[in-house]
Amino acid sequence: MSKFRLSITLGLALVVLAACGRGDPTLLNLRQDGDGPDEFSVLPSRPLEMPQDLAALPTPTLGGGNLADPDPEADIAAALGGNVNRASAGSQALVGHATRFGVSAGIRETLAAEDLEFRRRNDGRLLERIFAVNVYFRAYREQSLDQYLELERMRAAGIRTPAAPPEEIGNLN
Repeated sequence: MSKFRLSITLGLALVVLAACGRGDPTLLNLRQDGDGPDEFSVLPSRPLEMPQDLAALPTPTLGGGNLADPDPEADIAAALGGNVNRASAGSQALVGHATRFGVSAGIRETLAAEDLEFRRRNDGRLLERIFAVNVYFRAYREQSLDQYLELERMRAAGIRTPAAPPEEIGNLN
């Protein structure tokens, strides 16, 4: 094979390989923008069974549920040995404690507007915008938590960290 054919073949292979890497990274997108299915909205239904007493069946209503419909909150509460109605009261206590100093009206809209302005100020340099380089991690670097530094700080303060790796791994020999 001549050098010309080899360089053409290598050039085409390089173009094909580069085309595979183009596109938007979707791992950072928490919302689905396309028309495809939402895999988190599909819940398996319970198996159908004949109840002991047919009078125990719920009255059919438009948009109402039936016994085979999944109820994830009740299933979780039952698996943890609780009651879904009591969990609701606990949630209200948690919300009450979290909002004990007051709540800012429209906080979500305010934070969204401030974040949009921050992202506009940190949207990357000219070539990064032209070539759609993701600058997310560089833009938010100052706001990120150094997990290892925080682990050292907690250990120095005497806070137990059982889920973290031990300070020193002993010699296995």
